[in-house]
Amino acid sequence: MKLAGICLITKNVLVLVDFYTEVLGVKAEGNDVHAELDTDGAGIAIFSIEGMEGMAPLSTQGAGYGSFTTMFEVKDVDAEYERLKALNVEFVMLPTTHPWGARSFWFRDPDGNIVDFFANLAE
Repeated sequence: MKLAGICLITKNVLVLVDFYTEVLGVKAEGNDVHAELDTDGAGIAIFSIEGMEGMAPLSTQGAGYGSFTTMFEVKDVDAEYERLKALNVEFVMLPTTHPWGARSFWFRDPDGNIVDFFANLAE
């Protein structure tokens, strides 16, 4: 079994697309209902609540927003942190070196989901 990607469900596809294309430096294809981001590794889709409900009524009932973390491995945590400071993202955790040999910082996307940029220092 292989993880193919993640789909973020949102009230505003275009806002999340703009955020992630700028933060990740990737391109997106789609519209205000569904978009796909061109990322290395697993894919990221962004889908509207209305689109989900149209495919499977009541599927988003009780679903939370901002209740998970997406993780992206980067080459230089501190350089990415400095770059994102200029984008005025909401930081949750400043760059920190962890006992398990990783360095990371966390920030929120417009829906409140945490995004983790990390690097394994042992590599």
